Amino acid sequence: MCAASVAQAQGTPNPQTVEVTPTPQVAQGTPDPATSAPPEKESWKAPWGGTFTAGFAVLNDYSYRGISQTQRQIAVQAAFGYETPTVSEKIPLSAYLGAWGSNVNFPGTGTTAEIDVLTGLKLKLMDDKLTFDLGYIRYNYLSAPSSLFYDFNEFGLVAGYDFGFAQVSAAVRYSPNFFANSGNAWYKWASVTVPMPFIHVNDNVAFKAFGTIGNQYVERNINYGIPNDNYWDWQLGLVVSVYGFDLSAVYTGTNLSVQDCLGTQNCASRVILGIAKAF
Repeated sequence: MCAASVAQAQGTPNPQTVEVTPTPQVAQGTPDPATSAPPEKESWKAPWGGTFTAGFAVLNDYSYRGISQTQRQIAVQAAFGYETPTVSEKIPLSAYLGAWGSNVNFPGTGTTAEIDVLTGLKLKLMDDKLTFDLGYIRYNYLSAPSSLFYDFNEFGLVAGYDFGFAQVSAAVRYSPNFFANSGNAWYKWASVTVPMPFIHVNDNVAFKAFGTIGNQYVERNINYGIPNDNYWDWQLGLVVSVYGFDLSAVYTGTNLSVQDCLGTQNCASRVILGIAKAF
């Protein structure tokens, strides 16, 4: 989010991403499966028949929907989640609860980190090929002055289908009062991930490519720090899984110019490199 822009708009001195499931993003940070392809999910047994998941990532930038949250500097991220078993074999519905965190850098605000709490329901049909995720995320910004109204709630519905040769997904997300008291906000995105089994090194190395496109609408765009009420963002990336670690290179950007981004490079196209590990 254009935190630097918001900070200035509200009189604060000077300008500025691991899917909403309990798995870390490779490139973009929380709150969106839209953002990139997460590491392959590992898990371990948990109480009541459920499973725990956890992971961490280190990247050269935390990009949220195309906008840098760390002044294009290094981000360290971690995630933890719990998922219940399905209701039954005939009703493949489960619930999940998780948390995700990253350092952020919003100059002049004192904000130190973003901690997100998420929960939702997952429905998996057709041998898990068709999936639906109805979720909620609470975004919390540590040490941010309450007068900036950074914390917010967001609800989302994600649908996906695995064709084998490619996985496609799409989502819509809604916030009744988005970041920095910017009012109603809608985020819509679509993504495709393509495994690349024809590139074979050994059984411990795998490749996949992915692309995403999204549109963010914000009711009070001036509060959010952009000149219009919506903008586009995109990603095109490659993930190489090597002995349990995911190495990623992602080209990401927006249609916001430097001028639209308060004279900063935080909305400009760039390459984000990262390493992630799921447990």
